[in-house]
Amino acid sequence: MQINDELLSKLATLARINIDDSKKEKMKKDLSEIISWMEKLQEVDTTGVEPLTNMSREVNRWREDNPGEPMDRSKALDNAPLHDDKFFKVPKVLKNK
Repeated sequence: MQINDELLSKLATLARINIDDSKKEKMKKDLSEIISWMEKLQEVDTTGVEPLTNMSREVNRWREDNPGEPMDRSKALDNAPLHDDKFFKVPKVLKNK
């Protein structure tokens, strides 16, 4: 696949990036190398190879969810930047219609 100015411009628009004219040639060369590498990967026979769902063989170690004592309201409010005697104060995020 050949990367031309039109394709590079379309990719830049889709990626919402601006590419300086001074960097276009290098970008086209780099993209061409990436695509040729991907085309080379297409040649690998993957028959019988199970798809990966995770790159790591680590297993999550789940623990029992044992409820404990609830945090005291005054302790929780002490950690809040804004609060009154009973509630956390947060900025308003919804506008009235």
